[in-house]
Amino acid sequence: MIGFRFTNYIPDDIEKEPFEKLLKIFKELLLHTSGNVSEALSWLTELDKEYKLTNTAYGIADFIEDLKTKGYIEDPERKGNPTDMNPTSKMELELRKKALDDIFDQLKKSKSGKHSTRSAGQGDELTSEIRPYEFGDKLEKLDISESIKNAQINHGIDVFRLEESDLQVHETFYQSRTSTVLMIDISHSMILYGEDRITPAKRVAMALSELITTRYQNDTLDIIVFGNDAWQIQIKDLPYLKVGPYHTNTVAGLELAMDILRKRKNPNKQIMMITDGKPTCIKKGKRYIKNSHGLDKNILNRTLALAVKCRKLQIPITTFMIARDP
Repeated sequence: MIGFRFTNYIPDDIEKEPFEKLLKIFKELLLHTSGNVSEALSWLTELDKEYKLTNTAYGIADFIEDLKTKGYIEDPERKGNPTDMNPTSKMELELRKKALDDIFDQLKKSKSGKHSTRSAGQGDELTSEIRPYEFGDKLEKLDISESIKNAQINHGIDVFRLEESDLQVHETFYQSRTSTVLMIDISHSMILYGEDRITPAKRVAMALSELITTRYQNDTLDIIVFGNDAWQIQIKDLPYLKVGPYHTNTVAGLELAMDILRKRKNPNKQIMMITDGKPTCIKKGKRYIKNSHGLDKNILNRTLALAVKCRKLQIPITTFMIARDP
């Protein structure tokens, strides 16, 4: 009988190249600094001093040079300003992928799927039902056993003959398209009380956007941010989001989201909202009504009225609460 053989544990990080180890940390720092490369590198240098992340063979200067060479940050020398370092589109994509991996890593081995419905139709996921073959059905959906059985019943077993009328195919679940609006709260409370809430909010937003754009490529995704007002942004802007001196005008965000979805032709629509708490602001005409203390009846009623309207329009609102307090 062969027993267990024990060896010394070697962490995965030891086997990684120095650049890969530093890049992982740098991506996290870049998210915390809202895309400020200089500040992220400054933090990385301080971490290196304390935790000895580099050695004499490979230092921070080598890492910066590799970032430029590999296309993760723009080369400031080409712009004529040595201090002007910005992330490239490649780095923006890497940040979104990292966010997706961080949040959905535990789901990698689960069964894959798309927006399956309970209705039969064109799709990839098989049901337990079978039906006669129709022109245009994919051959991989054929039920071979049932098709051969039909051929033997219809034409006898002496001479095997298989005709189109004998063919049976597996029914599949119909897969639909969805239009999504992602709302992100950038009010001042997202950094209040010594708690950084905007960074996890950006991480969730980037993960969701990467998931939707890569896994559900036929879907539409629109992103808006809301503070005192609400406005639309692009996916590439997500890593650079910053909190402003704003209150939380959830009404403005919902109104803009509903306006965007109204223009979408898909029957399936949804709103995903990332926030840290209660609405504290609405706008009447050109005047803002603000109340950060407790639940303001007027503000709350306007917000709930829009939520009810979304429900009547069959637009579900999924809220990601970025807060530790109850």
